[in-house]
Amino acid sequence: MAILTKEQAQTLLKKVLSYSKADECEVGLNGSEGGNIRYARNAVSTAGDISNLTLSVSATFGKKTGTATINEFSDAALERVVRRAEELAQLAPENPEYVPLLGPQTYKESITWVPATAAITPDTRAEAVAKSIKVAKEANLQSAGYIENTSSFTAMANSKGLFAYNKDTDVVFSITTRNEAGTGSGYAARGYNDISKLDTHSATKISASKANGSAGARAIEPGKYTVILEPVAGAYMLENMFRGLDARSADEGRSFMSKPGGGNRLGEQLMDEKVNLYSDPFNAELPSNTWSRDGFPLERTSWIDKGVVKNLAYNRYWAQQKNVQPVPFPSNMIMTGGDASLEELIKSTEKGILISRLWYIRMVDPQSLLLTGLTRDGTFYIENGQIKFPIKNMRFNESPVIMLNNVEALGKPERTISIESYRSYLIPPMKIRDFTFTSLSDAI
Repeated sequence: MAILTKEQAQTLLKKVLSYSKADECEVGLNGSEGGNIRYARNAVSTAGDISNLTLSVSATFGKKTGTATINEFSDAALERVVRRAEELAQLAPENPEYVPLLGPQTYKESITWVPATAAITPDTRAEAVAKSIKVAKEANLQSAGYIENTSSFTAMANSKGLFAYNKDTDVVFSITTRNEAGTGSGYAARGYNDISKLDTHSATKISASKANGSAGARAIEPGKYTVILEPVAGAYMLENMFRGLDARSADEGRSFMSKPGGGNRLGEQLMDEKVNLYSDPFNAELPSNTWSRDGFPLERTSWIDKGVVKNLAYNRYWAQQKNVQPVPFPSNMIMTGGDASLEELIKSTEKGILISRLWYIRMVDPQSLLLTGLTRDGTFYIENGQIKFPIKNMRFNESPVIMLNNVEALGKPERTISIESYRSYLIPPMKIRDFTFTSLSDAI
């Protein structure tokens, strides 16, 4: 029962709404099913299957809203959760920022559902993991990894006549390899809607190459260096910036998009003209939901165009305050690039550092978006267009905004996943000058 069709979901949500006595009522329905395997030291440690189906009801009287959730679906249970939401609404304080619900909207069908991914079995996962472990053993490395596939749907309806539905599939894979001495480490991560695009063998090959290649790392002096960020490293940096594309936090002086003296940076040249960021739920490589959390249809939206800030997200309340049209927050994020491969970027570098991955990233200053963190899983010194030797990991202090003002070249975008947020992005490898390293780290 975890995956309901559009018709089944609509029928169920209409039934729930029929019980409502509130001024306004909104109902959400989410279901998922899938499975996973976790392995360590070249052996499976855990495996399992998961199935969930949850209903949430938000009832509103005036500007007072209460929300209740349930995972029972008898008629009695459905009516009970509506009554509970209404009881909570009567007890709640008024929300001064409450905005009436949206009426009916028109949505395009999403392209996020892939039947082959929905058909993944425990044997499919086991075969994928077996290929990964085989590579690690052949390279005399210890591997630890995780694979998980999920089929899910989400639906929403309200008392104003709105109904929205989306279903998607997803498979994620991450692998860390280390040598027996603990002196070398490598990593790779992949995330797709389509299982046919996942190659655990090649991903583990990359991780193994990093692990064996990073043994015997040398120390170099911290300072400013030209760096090449592989897509996974770039995603870890940029997702902190993506979260800041919000008009309200900018207008209230709380983000890097805030203008000194008040207001936001819409229309300003904030980055190098090579930088273009957009969202598009119908991108074939990174499809996403076609409607926002509050029910707005999502279309392709330009956020940064040739370094100029073109859009910030306005929720309905803040749009009213500023007398502008709402702009929903993106459901995916894509950065354009060039045609160069990672290898070609390396060949074009006289002196620099190749960064495979970043981790333990923390915010230092939200208004400049200054971040600190560490390199890991393979950091290498480049000289005369060649990787010369592995180097010890280093701490960095850098802002993605400053970084994107120092772009020298961009490669071909690749779909990559941030395991910290479990979000996928299309990000190119980036060649950046004057990236700031502040100290060495003995961690591998």
